[in-house]
Amino acid sequence: MSLGTYLIYFALLLIIPFWAQSRVKSTYNKYSRIPTSTQMTGAQVARRILDDNGLYDVQIEEVKGVLSDHYDPRKKVVRLSSGIYHGRSMAATAVAAHEVGHAIQHAEEYAFLKFRTALVPTASFGSSSAIFIILAGFIFNMSGLILLGIIFMSFAVLFQLVTLPVEFNASSRAMTQLVSIGIIQNNEERETKKVLDAAALTYVAAALVAVAELLRFILIFAGRE
Repeated sequence: MSLGTYLIYFALLLIIPFWAQSRVKSTYNKYSRIPTSTQMTGAQVARRILDDNGLYDVQIEEVKGVLSDHYDPRKKVVRLSSGIYHGRSMAATAVAAHEVGHAIQHAEEYAFLKFRTALVPTASFGSSSAIFIILAGFIFNMSGLILLGIIFMSFAVLFQLVTLPVEFNASSRAMTQLVSIGIIQNNEERETKKVLDAAALTYVAAALVAVAELLRFILIFAGRE
C-alpha cells in the first residue's frame, strides 16, 4: 500500500466512528427535548415492558454517565443512565425499550445473543492482545506469530459482526413492545425509530472498522508469503 492509500485508510478509520458518534449525539440531543404523549419516564417504560412480558425478576437500576445504558444478563438488571432513567422524552423511551429488548432476548434464549456471550472470553483477549501479538510477529519476523494474532483478531471481529443482529433485533423488539402496549402513539413511531436507527450506527461503524483492520493485516500477511 502506498503512503496515500495508508493516509486514506487511517482517515476512514477515524472518520467513520466519529461520524457515527456525532449522529447518535445529535439525534439523542434532539429527541431528548421532545416529550412523549404518555409522559412516562424511561424507568417506567422499562418496568412496564418487563412486567408485560412476565420478567418480574429483572431489576432496573440508575447508573452514572451519558448513554451508558445496558442490560446485565448475569445479574438480570437493566441499567439506565440518569437522563434515560428520569427522562420523559422520545429518546429516553427508545433507549429504555431497547435495553429491555436485550432482557427479552435473554429470557427467550435468542440464538445470536447466546453465541455472542460464548464469544466474550476469546473476543476480549483478541481485542486487547491481538495487535501486540501481530506486532511482535513483525518485529521478530515470525509468520506463525502474525497468523496467531490474526486468528485472535478474527474472534474480536466476529464478536462485532454478531453484535449487529443482536442490536437490530433488540431495537425491533423495542418498537414492537412500545406500539403494542401503547406507550407511543402512531405519530411517534417515526421519531422513536430515528433514535433507535442512530444508535445502531455506532455498532455498524465499529463492525466496518474492525473488518477493515482485519483485512489489512490479512493482506499484509499474504504479501509476506
